[in-house]
Amino acid sequence: MSVRPLYKVTFLNAGKIYELYARTVQSSALWGFTELADLVWDSGEGVVIDPTEEKLRDEFGSTRRLHLPMQAVVRVEEVERKGQLAIRDSQSGDRIVTPFPMPGKPR
Repeated sequence: MSVRPLYKVTFLNAGKIYELYARTVQSSALWGFTELADLVWDSGEGVVIDPTEEKLRDEFGSTRRLHLPMQAVVRVEEVERKGQLAIRDSQSGDRIVTPFPMPGKPR
């Protein structure tokens, strides 16, 4: 049985560091770009919903192929299993977490 490789791709986007998982990573037909295809998401069957994954799924969920400028790609790792997706601050490296809105507090 052949197991398809899984890649963790870290890249810069709008001043933030994004981490996505994809089954296919290759040089794009567009000169100077790296192509990601078959993005991997959690099945969504669990009770707990990850707000970071929801945000990334909203942004990239309907994407068939993602072409990233080569300069934006920080790292590509082949991994055995999918971890938690992340959006990080590019300066500090801290995770950017969207807090759950509390009732009575202004936004």
